[in-house]
Amino acid sequence: MTSTYDRHPSPPPTSASVPADGVETFTSLDPATGDVVGVHPVASAEDVALAVERARGAADWWGGLSFDQRADVLLTWRSVITRRTAQLAELSHRETGKPVADAQLEIALAVDHIAWAAKHAKKVLGPRRVASGLVMANQRSTVEYKPLGVVGVIGPWNYPVFTPLGSIAYALAAGNAVVFKPSEHTPGIGVWLADKLAEVVGGIPLLQTVTGLGETGAALCTSRIDKLAFTGSTATGKKVMAACAERLTPVVIEAGGKDALIVDEDADLAKAAEAALWGGMSNAGQTCIGTERVYVHEKVFSAFVSEIAEQAREVRAGSDAGAQIGPITVPSQVDIIRRHVQDALDQGATAVVGGADAVGERFVQPTILTHVPETSSAITEETFGPTLAINPVRDMDEAVRLTNAGRYGLAGAVFSKRNGVAIARRIRSGMTSVNGIITFAGVPGLPFGGVGESGFGRIHGPDGLKEFTYAKAITKQRYAPPLNLTSFRRTAKDEKALNLVVTLLHGGKKTLRS
Repeated sequence: MTSTYDRHPSPPPTSASVPADGVETFTSLDPATGDVVGVHPVASAEDVALAVERARGAADWWGGLSFDQRADVLLTWRSVITRRTAQLAELSHRETGKPVADAQLEIALAVDHIAWAAKHAKKVLGPRRVASGLVMANQRSTVEYKPLGVVGVIGPWNYPVFTPLGSIAYALAAGNAVVFKPSEHTPGIGVWLADKLAEVVGGIPLLQTVTGLGETGAALCTSRIDKLAFTGSTATGKKVMAACAERLTPVVIEAGGKDALIVDEDADLAKAAEAALWGGMSNAGQTCIGTERVYVHEKVFSAFVSEIAEQAREVRAGSDAGAQIGPITVPSQVDIIRRHVQDALDQGATAVVGGADAVGERFVQPTILTHVPETSSAITEETFGPTLAINPVRDMDEAVRLTNAGRYGLAGAVFSKRNGVAIARRIRSGMTSVNGIITFAGVPGLPFGGVGESGFGRIHGPDGLKEFTYAKAITKQRYAPPLNLTSFRRTAKDEKALNLVVTLLHGGKKTLRS
């Protein structure tokens, strides 16, 4: 493998784990304790440009391999990550503060996606026949999907393994090289992932991690990459789009959400409460596809609130082994959570669990608010903390209307025994689970992404593979055309025959069968 790559020589990727003397650095901190987890270099615009240049050579080599050869590499990488899950989970625990068990769950889902992308790329992206139609019946038509070249990925801190790999793995499976800029809060995880793939490919810079702050991400946006995949806030996503527009670099944006869970009158209330609690509180509520709003049919509202309140009292935030959720990873988010909770209470909401006093300096205890005004920031803005706003609704029409009223449209859930799928189809979002929570994220064959201010483009599934390619259409003449249409020697007889064929094909008025 290495000898093949020697046709495109490049220096090996620089490691972000051991900064050289004199290089500007930053530290990643344990959000639970404030202890230093690691020291990493701040990659400059020049560093990013060099990484992209190295990736270009790697992309030439990688794109020249067969689908089966690329799958073999990716499945080996998948196995390396799987065997070292404990090591990666511990690093994630230290950089994000999330419990080790939650980090392990995230890694398990991520490696499953790597495997799916590796195994399905050939079927999804390889050449396939396309019907040529009667007018072009002499043509053999095919379409295939070619790699773009170098893909930039800017990843988040809340799910620093699963989320970026949803872009990285699919971009690699499609034949691209990747330059990855992880969050400054979780740089060590980005370095770890790149190092493990480098082990598999003998140091070839197929996946490079460039660490740094916002300026490093901005440099990646304006570099000579062929596409950028971004996950983060809507506000930052808009800045990313503007920066990428300088070079007309296409983007995939997975931005914020304010997802709702709908509970119909026939729902299993215990299961719905369990799902809402997990959707709202897991990872300390720092989940873009997590639950922040709950709309419950008024006939079962009191029973649902009693059930979820009882379950919530068993959940605690802390840094000890008995805590189910960890700290707020980014300190500035605590002020936003506090503001949202206080605003809801000031406007008449009731705290049935937690409340303003639940918001500490590093940890936020589970907070459940009911009868929250729809105009409050707890309803209209992304909170990104372990809080839930639960409101009664007259019927499912009102539940759908309120769910769709916001500017986001990422995900959501519905609990109903009879009408769950019908309700789900009415929700304006990219993803909805029925009688489950966030289940769509664990299905590798399903597309992942949103609408509105939640972004656009898709990762995961066939759509995710195609997102990092361009369609290549090819026609090959099988025999001389009966009508010589693409020539200046076209005759009146040819034109008359064409008009006759088109009229027969399309001129008659037909109705669709019911």
